[in-house]
Order: sequence, then C-alpha cells, then structure tokens
Amino acid sequence: MPWTKDDYPDSMKNLDPDVREKAIEIANALVTDEHYEDGKAIPIAIDKAKEYVANHKDE
Repeated sequence: MPWTKDDYPDSMKNLDPDVREKAIEIANALVTDEHYEDGKAIPIAIDKAKEYVANHKDE
C-alpha cells in the first residue's frame, strides 16, 4: 500500500513537511518501481529527500 501525506512511516513524522512529501514520493517509487523492501526504501528516501529539498529550496 503506498504511503500518503496522511499515512506515512513513523520515521518521517518529524521531518519538515517539504522533505516528508518528497520522501514519501521517493519511498513509494523505490518500493513500487524498484522493488525495495520498506525498511531499506525509507532511509534512502529520507536522505534523498533532504538532499533534494536542500538543493531546490530557492526555487
């Protein structure tokens, strides 16, 4: 079941909302398209989302 902005892993609850939204998007793609396990997809998605938001915050 894909995660949503209202239903996401506990490890994402304290993230900045922009980071959390991107992390959910990335995690869903990793699980659905790349067949990652949830436990592996979530930390990767959080790291990538933090990078993405940091690099795009002025847009």
